[in-house]
Amino acid sequence: MKGIVFKGNRQLELREFDEPTPGPGEVVLEIKASGMCGSDLKFYRGDIAETMKALGLGSGISVIAGHEPCGVVVAVGEGVNPKRAWVGQRAMVHHYRGCGACPHCSTGWQQLCVEGVAEVYGATGHGGHARYMKAPASTMVTLPDELSFITGAAISCGTGTAWGALKRLELTGDQTIAIFGQGPVGLSATQLAAALGARVIALDVSPERLARAKEFGAAEVINPSATDPVAAIRELTHGLGAHATLDASSSSDARRQCVQSVRTWGKACLVGEGGQMTLDVSPDLLRRQVTLIGSWTFSTVGQAECAQFIADRGIDVDALFTDRWRLEQGVEAYQHFDRQTAGKGVFVC
Repeated sequence: MKGIVFKGNRQLELREFDEPTPGPGEVVLEIKASGMCGSDLKFYRGDIAETMKALGLGSGISVIAGHEPCGVVVAVGEGVNPKRAWVGQRAMVHHYRGCGACPHCSTGWQQLCVEGVAEVYGATGHGGHARYMKAPASTMVTLPDELSFITGAAISCGTGTAWGALKRLELTGDQTIAIFGQGPVGLSATQLAAALGARVIALDVSPERLARAKEFGAAEVINPSATDPVAAIRELTHGLGAHATLDASSSSDARRQCVQSVRTWGKACLVGEGGQMTLDVSPDLLRRQVTLIGSWTFSTVGQAECAQFIADRGIDVDALFTDRWRLEQGVEAYQHFDRQTAGKGVFVC
């Protein structure tokens, strides 16, 4: 079979691989959709060996890319609990493998494994940009029949990450949330928060992304390059600030504004990876009783809850995707995605 491999420095190739065979406790998934995530770009753009070393992940030069896989189980290895995985199961993949036994792994948080993450699919283990993918049965999360494989791919990282952050914020329908950054994760947060009944204020420097945020349920939109976002949010909330804020941009300015625009006793959640943030601790946090939260992806339990919420409410997550590609179009697909002027992309098999 063929799989997409990042070579670094904005180069990739379609390489030939043997089709996988499941070992004990493993399954093979026939991939139906494999999403493209912004975090893939650090492997695509940089020196791949240096990137992997900096992340403490070893060498990923020969690893199939893609950590948003969704498909159908076509083979099951020995010892797999039939209640966990079975042939014909429509499944998403929780894209981490830990020890499987520590307090975090046993509750579905394998990325927090006490022993260290053994594999991150698409980075240190073969991911979903191929026809087939092998993974432990413990990473399979059933995709509800009402949802498309494309929606399942989104939930497998970006949309699931947004859901995890909203749950950390304990957002309720009578609250106002300001969401900084309307890329795939931020736009997912806007869509899900609106479905929860919350009033959403969406922020981005791109007029096109703000227009999409409106379509996805934002009540108000703000362009921080054109106005003071903290003042604008306070004006929209009777001078108090938002009940909750979420940063999906990774911008140091946006992160600071995210904290400053939340009201007294409010919660600010950081989702965007990398970078730094500088705060004036007393006025920004202490003297307003602000809770600052870091949120990293989600558990298998949270992934399943997110999928069921979307299915029950008929949320059109497919609308996140502006581009659909075949594996053979990998070079073109990532060149397009690298510009970050469009929405989310997905390989459809």
